[in-house]
Amino acid sequence: MKTVSLSGSLRENVGKKDTKALRKANLVPCVMYGNGEEQVHFATESKNFKKILFTPETYVIDFNIDGKVYKTILQDVQYHPVTDNVLHADFFIVKEDKPVTVSLPVALEGSAAGVMRGGKLKKGVRKVKVCGLVKDLPDYINVNISKLNINESIKVKDLNIENVTPVTPGYTVIVAVNMARGASASTGDEETAAAE
Repeated sequence: MKTVSLSGSLRENVGKKDTKALRKANLVPCVMYGNGEEQVHFATESKNFKKILFTPETYVIDFNIDGKVYKTILQDVQYHPVTDNVLHADFFIVKEDKPVTVSLPVALEGSAAGVMRGGKLKKGVRKVKVCGLVKDLPDYINVNISKLNINESIKVKDLNIENVTPVTPGYTVIVAVNMARGASASTGDEETAAAE
């Protein structure tokens, strides 16, 4: 997984008055926890979230909080109901030797055979939740669709990621090729076409 470095500062108070003052100063109140670590209440600049939210990628975030660096992943975000500004964020502290559960983006590779025959490519989930050690987690889940014919799909259970276990249910469709008008399901093999 890709890593991004951000900074923040410890919060002296965690009351509503302090929270309001932070947001007025374009700071976001945050908390990090997990893996036996004590909760750390801190604040970071709201602009930092542009780097980790408005992107399809999932990051490991090295947070420098008053000189101490914590390796984290974004766990949860609360948004303002009208402005969509980030109101609060939770980060999970990760350890190199402890498995972590994250959602990784899906990257499709190749051109589906079924699309070339007139079928329509339908994308399912954009991200798949997986569990594994940070060092084993890829930037993307690469899915080769070149052999995908009409009326065929690739599901989570079809994935094979070394040292990483999918958490998203196996029946979840990642990508499929649906029949379209005038499309041919034939693969050049009459038996295959008959089976379909």
